[in-house]
Amino acid sequence: MRFLPGLICLLPLLSPLAHAELIDDVNDRGELRIALEANTPPFNFKDDGKLTGFEVELGQLLANELDVRADFVVTDANDLLPGVETGKYDVAINHIAMTADLKDRFDFSEPYSYTHAQLIAQKEEQPRSMVLVQSLAEEQPKDGPVVGLAIPFQKGNPAFHASLENALQRIKADGRLEALSQKWFGADTSLPPKP
Repeated sequence: MRFLPGLICLLPLLSPLAHAELIDDVNDRGELRIALEANTPPFNFKDDGKLTGFEVELGQLLANELDVRADFVVTDANDLLPGVETGKYDVAINHIAMTADLKDRFDFSEPYSYTHAQLIAQKEEQPRSMVLVQSLAEEQPKDGPVVGLAIPFQKGNPAFHASLENALQRIKADGRLEALSQKWFGADTSLPPKP
């Protein structure tokens, strides 16, 4: 029984709940690491070498609401979601539609934008898939299903989820999300379109 006190001290370290909560990591670093591809205007792209677009401005607003700075990391589709899954990035803000596949792998914010899925590209990973909405333009025919674009992050971070959700709700409630939608899309995409 001499080893029992030592074993009791080790138990919290072995518990899956002992890992640090993502919001603590974000606050300790003072930055929110946001992965994006920077190749799909008006969502996110480079203009004269500077990142811009709807999702870039949304990421800045969210980081401000979390009282940290936004650290945008430009990556490609092969690294985007695996990087979030492994903790390399905190979130991906890259016009990602929630699919059943992705809901098994990630927790998501509420949708920050809705669109008809006119151009949806399947990007196959082994053995997973992700759906990225590639286009949103008011002049295109609205004939696809409506998809909600949301922010994926690592599963098992309820405090981060609550913080992100509260930040997004404040941005919606005071009209900043609608203004951002109007600026980049010429329409309010923060609410699902009426049938």
